[in-house]
Amino acid sequence: MTDWTDADALDLSDGETFETLLDRAEIREKGHYFEFFEPGDELTHDPGLVLSKAGSEDWMGQTLNHDPAYWRPDRARERGFESVPVHPDYLLACVMGVTVEDLSEKGGYFLGRDDVTIHRTPIPGTELAVSSTVVETTPSSSRPEYGIVTWETVGRDRETGDRLVSYERTNMIPRREPTATDGSGTVTDSGDGEDGGDAGPAVPDTLVTPGGGHFEDFRAALDRADETDAAVAYAHERGRTMDDGLVSGLPLSTLNTARQHHNRDVMADSPSGDIVAYGDVTRSIALAHARSDEATYREWRYDAERFHDFVTLGDTIYGFTRVLDCDGETGPERAGAVTFEHVAYNQHRTPVYSGRRTALLQRSHR
Repeated sequence: MTDWTDADALDLSDGETFETLLDRAEIREKGHYFEFFEPGDELTHDPGLVLSKAGSEDWMGQTLNHDPAYWRPDRARERGFESVPVHPDYLLACVMGVTVEDLSEKGGYFLGRDDVTIHRTPIPGTELAVSSTVVETTPSSSRPEYGIVTWETVGRDRETGDRLVSYERTNMIPRREPTATDGSGTVTDSGDGEDGGDAGPAVPDTLVTPGGGHFEDFRAALDRADETDAAVAYAHERGRTMDDGLVSGLPLSTLNTARQHHNRDVMADSPSGDIVAYGDVTRSIALAHARSDEATYREWRYDAERFHDFVTLGDTIYGFTRVLDCDGETGPERAGAVTFEHVAYNQHRTPVYSGRRTALLQRSHR
């Protein structure tokens, strides 16, 4: 009988020997199929990632979120922070990143996120405690090999138990056994839109651009638009081309191990044909373009975040913004709340992300 524990019993450098062994080997799987999830299930995500100053600054630098309040103590104090916090986009990406192994490592379309609330912005050195609850599971009407799962996720400070961020996320998740389907529906299972005929989409004749980046500038722009039946909407000049650091490096730094961000071999046969960007990277770049044209005081909440198309290596991400509301009664005396709709689009002018964001913007008489 051969002693297979003998190091010399097998020559694993021999191609034929290795291929034979690989054909016989059982793959130890990572992640869960759609059938694993049941509404009401609670999952605790164990990694306990520690938020770091270096990680936050790398995220900001790579995504063009160059806000000095998140690296300079004097500017942080001006914004009402006791000390320099981590950037909220980095916080959100880390909280979602540590959930991937349990929720979505098998792959599948990231359909969207709702009710994203920043409860508190922590400082570097904070250890995360992250948990998720299955909200809903639904078979996909468009892709029989997938199902749709929605989770509610909460990220907390492990030491104090304080909530830092919470949201609902919806993904397509591969099924272990495809289900029968008539093939109807769309990728996002959102149904067909109404036929607009030959008239084209209804859009305003005039778009108004704010004269500056403070709260009063946005409120004045909305007043001006209301008087002329126009909309406050504008594009941002900056663009950011997706490179290896953005597509693979940033997701892995947040423990996002989903194969679609780093395994080109698997993704070669996927609809995208290549590895794709982490949705939070695409989103953060688009928001950075918008923030560069604002006097942002504090991030607050996000809603109706949707991902519309693949973003792959070499794509360039631009930003477009529409202003929806100004609320001067919300926030501290030195700031007011502005609600935006942001769109990320690529070099082909194709929308790849959209979402609503409410932020506190500084008043000009601070």
